[in-house]
Amino acid sequence: MARAKKRRGGARSSMGVRIAAALLLVALIGGGWAWWHLHHWTPERAAFPMQGVEVGAADGDVNFASLKAIGADFAYLDASVSVFARDPAFVANFEKARAAGMPVGAVHRYDPCQPAGQQAANFVTTVPRDAALLPPAVELDMLADACPVKVTDAKMESELMTFLNQVETHTGKATVLKITKAFEARYGVARKLDRNLWLVEDRVQPDYAGRPWTMWTANTALANEVSDQGLRWVVIQR
Repeated sequence: MARAKKRRGGARSSMGVRIAAALLLVALIGGGWAWWHLHHWTPERAAFPMQGVEVGAADGDVNFASLKAIGADFAYLDASVSVFARDPAFVANFEKARAAGMPVGAVHRYDPCQPAGQQAANFVTTVPRDAALLPPAVELDMLADACPVKVTDAKMESELMTFLNQVETHTGKATVLKITKAFEARYGVARKLDRNLWLVEDRVQPDYAGRPWTMWTANTALANEVSDQGLRWVVIQR
């Protein structure tokens, strides 16, 4: 009797192990499919006819003709950061994108710890004055909380306006504000500055700005055959 109970207990234990293994396999398959779908997903063209990319040195040597072939209608190029830094691939990417016949725009990553005038000078010496360029974009992601010298919210907003005015004087076009969720939560600039918005949120249409947006980075790591790294896939709202 005892041996029979032991055998039944062993059989139940073995079945439990098999069920657990099967559930784990299903979870792994489901997780793998979800990962694949996330990294290969782009919004429907019917909803967003104009789609493109943001490209910088971290994306490696990108073939812009191939980008057009996979559906990129335009390219925003990382150009400058803060006061002195410039994307080392900007000039080459600019020339290759224009040669491929793609509309091109330039992005500056704004640093609230540094003087706005010097940042604007960095941008305007990096990006040529060209009426054919797309509106310039300023990426607002870095917070002033870690600045070595305290920067108040009012100072940050004042300096940012100085930067925008100088860049817009250079380009002749209103700047697009590329605002991350963290920056908007900290400063609420989307409600204060009358500029078109570029928001960032993987797969889900963003609503953190409190008003309609013009551009959306819909996939920050789109798997593709053009770049070894995941592409930042951007769409434009009709």
